[in-house]
Amino acid sequence: MNILRRKTLALFCSKKCPGNLILKTYDLARNLRDTGVTVISGFHSPVEKECLNILLKGRQPIIVCPARSLEGIRLPCIWKKKIEEGKMLLLSSFPSHIRRATAETAVKRNIMAAAIADEVCFIHIEPGGSLEELKKMVTVWVKEIFIVTDKKV
Repeated sequence: MNILRRKTLALFCSKKCPGNLILKTYDLARNLRDTGVTVISGFHSPVEKECLNILLKGRQPIIVCPARSLEGIRLPCIWKKKIEEGKMLLLSSFPSHIRRATAETAVKRNIMAAAIADEVCFIHIEPGGSLEELKKMVTVWVKEIFIVTDKKV
């Protein structure tokens, strides 16, 4: 199965995230895992990393987009297993000489992940941060956007 042909949800969270959203996010990640949603992200911020840990326990495909080239990347054993099973895809648009993630490459990576995704979910957007700009960009693309909130509906 070609992972890129599946409907995907991009997942983003600022480095700083309010505690009340973290628990909701873990519930969301478990729900995405249990319903088989393909998630694409850099899985770089602390909350994104925890979401990846939850998603890795499922059978749904995962697309990881490092903010660097794939050349010389070290893969955790669980990633290797998921890749062999056809359940994980590593995707990068960076040339082989980009060996370290930077703030600039993270922004470009997030734009790529959002562009590929069918839907975009923002866990938390730090005011004035790069995700705020990404959200504006995604809104213009007319993609379905979800924002995790601590407000009761």
